[in-house]
Amino acid sequence: MMHPDFFEADRRSIQLGAGAALLGGFAKDIGQDLIRHIHDLSAHTPFRYMETRGGKRMSVAMLNCGHFGWISDQSGYRYTALDPLTGKGWPALPPLFLNLATRAADAVGFRDFLPDACLINRYQPRARLSLHQDMDE
Repeated sequence: MMHPDFFEADRRSIQLGAGAALLGGFAKDIGQDLIRHIHDLSAHTPFRYMETRGGKRMSVAMLNCGHFGWISDQSGYRYTALDPLTGKGWPALPPLFLNLATRAADAVGFRDFLPDACLINRYQPRARLSLHQDMDE
């Protein structure tokens, strides 16, 4: 079964379980603005390829914004307040992203959610993200 994504015109919401849903079309009206913000962010902190704990280069390029950024290297996976490449804080979470995240959280029952990190993955041809679980967050 094919599920709608955030940009499709299909605005159906599909409940997956308690506190989890696919929100079809949820970002459709702001898709171009989201892309513009991603381009702006990447001018300040470029997309990069992290390493796994085993020292392998990930095939998915990543970009962070917000108070914390997700990083991965041979020391493991973690969130940091400073970008290890620049030693500076990550770019601020754009208000558009903040609004989208809080509206999406509210739509599935997480009232008063306030995100402090945003990880953006860029999938080029042949990039992949293997089956995994994010259990440390």
